[in-house]
Amino acid sequence: MADAVIAVALLLVAASATAAVAQREPARQALVLSVLGVVLAVLFTVLQAPDVGLSQLAVGSALTPLLIMLSVRKVRRRGRTKDGAR
Repeated sequence: MADAVIAVALLLVAASATAAVAQREPARQALVLSVLGVVLAVLFTVLQAPDVGLSQLAVGSALTPLLIMLSVRKVRRRGRTKDGAR
């Protein structure tokens, strides 16, 4: 039973990582990266590493996608102001 849960978690990690790489738009990529962080946290919890899972949940599914979204927003704003000034 435990092996089946680990196999399913690994398949979910592989699928969400592939989906994150396949996305072209950075905003969507950040959202899929957030899902990948949650799935990795579940995998770590299944592998009996709840402390690593909690860290992954905080960093991988919240902070990193937030920083990416803020960076994308700043770059898009900067691009609009330069295009509008011409």
